[in-house]
Order: sequence, then structure tokens, then C-alpha cells
Amino acid sequence: MKEWLLGKTREELTALCVGMGLPRFTGGQIAQWVYKKGVTEIGQMTNLSITAREKLGEKYQVGGPEPLTSQLSSDGTRKYLFPSLNAATTGIEAVVIPDDDRATLCISSQAGCQMGCQFCMTARMGFRGNLTAGEIAGQFLRVEETGSLTNVVYMGMGEPFNNWQEVSRSLEIFTSDWGFAWSPRRITVSSVGILPMLDTFMHTTQAHLAISLHNPFDAERTLLMPVQKAYPISRVVRQLRQYDFHGQRRLSFEYIMFDGWNDTQRHAAALLQLLRGLECRINLIRFHAIPDFPMKPSPDPVIEAFKERLNNAGLITTVRASRGMDILAACGMLSGKQLNAQRLTGR
Repeated sequence: MKEWLLGKTREELTALCVGMGLPRFTGGQIAQWVYKKGVTEIGQMTNLSITAREKLGEKYQVGGPEPLTSQLSSDGTRKYLFPSLNAATTGIEAVVIPDDDRATLCISSQAGCQMGCQFCMTARMGFRGNLTAGEIAGQFLRVEETGSLTNVVYMGMGEPFNNWQEVSRSLEIFTSDWGFAWSPRRITVSSVGILPMLDTFMHTTQAHLAISLHNPFDAERTLLMPVQKAYPISRVVRQLRQYDFHGQRRLSFEYIMFDGWNDTQRHAAALLQLLRGLECRINLIRFHAIPDFPMKPSPDPVIEAFKERLNNAGLITTVRASRGMDILAACGMLSGKQLNAQRLTGR
């Protein structure tokens, strides 16, 4: 298969052009066609000479395949299934979430995930492979809603910090003037808290950060999140205190609510103690039951009482609206299986 142009930086595009005997400025022209105009074929790059297009076409293609299928929720959420360059995976899922004047794209950074969080359907796939920067950027370019998107969140399949080389390249594509030219304040990267990469992320990007917390007690968090053994949440928070979040950059913590496990006033008090003095906010998330997992979602009155306790103590707390539940597009439910089965059966 020919190598993709999609996913390469302007510097890399310039280098490949020079290597093929083409003018240096051709790299910038290609970046314009791929990232600004979203072409799908080299032949569409009409300000390149015929000779240049022929040379490029011998070794390269634009890349970024079209979605295999999509599924629309009753609330307007749309889930897409993309093919992967890695033959070991059943597909990559991305989700578009409309909300009044906002439209958020939830993108994947890996096929499957190796973090092993017990409440997550993606984790049950196991790790199938890292996505390339082209596959990550392709999710943005190939959804129907590209032109109306206002935000991007790296909260789909995978742990972004475990594929940092490609994720960082995709962030460069999103935020560079030669790429999509988005403000980093429109982008949020979510992580379970991989400490060796946290410092790199904070010093090389300006994107928002979301940490999957889910329990303030180290011993309890270990029961559902194996990463806790290597990177305890208490250590992650200590590291976060070294950074400045008092400007426009936002730090948030994701907190899925499980009935009787992490939704008590004892947990609320521990959260307040853990995050005291840290400029951040909490997003409470209703748990959506998955097969063969014993825990249940917290009742709505319990979630509201939990939120009120945190807000009253000065910790900004919101409850994330549940979206796309009827198509398994909600938090922790992406697996690539349902849409793939739908495609194979023709339903």
C-alpha cells in the first residue's frame, strides 16, 4: 500500500518533496490541499505540476479512508466506524456529539486499549495497535460534520499518552497554521495518569487535560484501574500541582459514578481533600452498565447530592449529560464490535 501524505507535518512533506527533486514550496502546497481543503486524491492538487503529481502518485496517496459505516442516536449523537491500517483490529470508533451551538468530536488514539479498566468496553478488546497521526487526523476530516465541529476530545479508544509520538504529531496538525489551525483551547486530551508522559504533554502542548480519576482512595481505585499500581492518583495529583492552570488552560477530572462504590459522602470528602487548592473542575459521569460487570450506576439523587457537596465546598462540579446510549456511544462503551457486526450483516 502506498504511504499516506495525511499525518505528515509540513516539514516532513517538504523533505519528501526535496528528496523527489521537487521545489521546497511544494511541501507547503501539499499541506494546504490535505489539511485546509481536505482533498482525497493527489490529482485534485491542481496547483502542482502534472509531473509533480505523477511523481507523488508513484509512492504516496492522500490517505484517510472513508468510514465503513455510521449509526445515529435518537439524541443526534453519531458514531462512526473507521477501518484501521492494523489488520488485527475490528475497527476504530469516533463519535460526534451535538449540543446546542457546540459539536464535539470524540476521537480514538489507539485500536483497543492496554490499560485494563474493568468498567470499559474498549479495554475488553485488549490492545490491537497504535493509530498513526494520519488515522487520528482522518477521523476529523472524514466525518460528515467536519465543517461544524467546535471541539475535539481525545476520549475515544485508547490511552493517548501510550501513543504519544503519533498523538503529539496529530496535535501539531490540529493546531499549526499549515494544518487545521485550531486553537489548542478547543482540544482536550484525556489520560488515566501516565506520569512519565504527563510532564511532556504539559510542556509541549497547550491543550486542555482531563484525568480519569473515578476514586480518590488509592486502594479502592486499584480494584478497577490497574494503572493505579504504577501511577497512584495521589502521585498524579502531586505532579499536577507543579503546573499553572490559572489561565485559560483547563484541568478536569472525570469521575464515573458507581452505586455504593465511589458515590458516598466519604468519597466526596476525600475528593475535596485530594484536590484542595488545585485549579480544576470535576465532571461526574453516569455509569452505563456493560455485560459481565457487577457494579451499577449511582441513582440520580445520589449524584446530585454528591455534586452539591463538592460545589458547596468550592470545587466546580458538573454532571455530564448521557449521550448516544442507544448506540453504545457513551463513555466507556466504544468497542468497534456493534458497528462492525452491523456492517458485516448489512443491518
